[in-house]
Amino acid sequence: MGHAAADPKTWTWIDGTWLEGNPPLIGPRSHAFWLGTSVFDGARAFEGVTPDLDRHCARVNRSALALGLAATMRDEEILELARDGLRFFDRDAALYIRPSYWGERDHPDLVIGADPASTRFALTLWEAPMIPPNGISVMVSRFRRPTLECMPTDAKAGCLYPNNARSAREARAAGFDNALVLDLLGNVAELASANVFMVENGIAYTPAPNGCFLAGITRARVIDLLRKAGTTVVEKTLSVEDFRRADEMFSTGNYTKVMPIVRFEDRVLEPGPVWRLARRLYWDFAHA
Repeated sequence: MGHAAADPKTWTWIDGTWLEGNPPLIGPRSHAFWLGTSVFDGARAFEGVTPDLDRHCARVNRSALALGLAATMRDEEILELARDGLRFFDRDAALYIRPSYWGERDHPDLVIGADPASTRFALTLWEAPMIPPNGISVMVSRFRRPTLECMPTDAKAGCLYPNNARSAREARAAGFDNALVLDLLGNVAELASANVFMVENGIAYTPAPNGCFLAGITRARVIDLLRKAGTTVVEKTLSVEDFRRADEMFSTGNYTKVMPIVRFEDRVLEPGPVWRLARRLYWDFAHA
């Protein structure tokens, strides 16, 4: 049950017990192993705070139901477990907090579906340093985000991420940190691993949710904070050309929070005032 020396410190709650390291939880006959029925959510602990942890706990339950699994834990139970798990780490440790569900058995009447009664739950916390806000470079990916008719885009489902990873690998191979991913109509959806904003003339714009990407919890929080601070934020259909003429760009996501985009294809961008405001407001909110 131990973990390799190179692995970050990790604790997992499963079946009423906390286990250290990376315990084996599924087998070759587990439905999630071969047919991809898993959902998860990701929250952060850093500097002694856990912003919006309750929203992440609630969303994993919605994701489970959207994928045909059972939400076997109440939102409040997941939140209590996550807080309990913090005791294994230093108070100011930077952590990733991941509740997850997966299907264990085949559905008795539908072999490609999981039996909801076989749903299992685990909660894992591990040390994951916060990424410094030095900025990232972004290119446009040739891969697209699917629609709800194609994939379970209304869930934070593990089966969605191999497609995101194609865009991420493409970007890395071309010398960029991340990729701007379009929807099937050619409009901007998100980055490969975060939601995205652009700023023009002091107004922040972000793609309107259209069912092809997860409009994130950190995204919603930043929109709310900016609006309350007097900055106009517009959710609308956006093109690559809109981004090419932007004054500044930034991403929001649980893992890196609020990150400036400092290069978009062949354009160099400076971290701008709206990004600086968004990051300051988010940190103030997190510590409030």
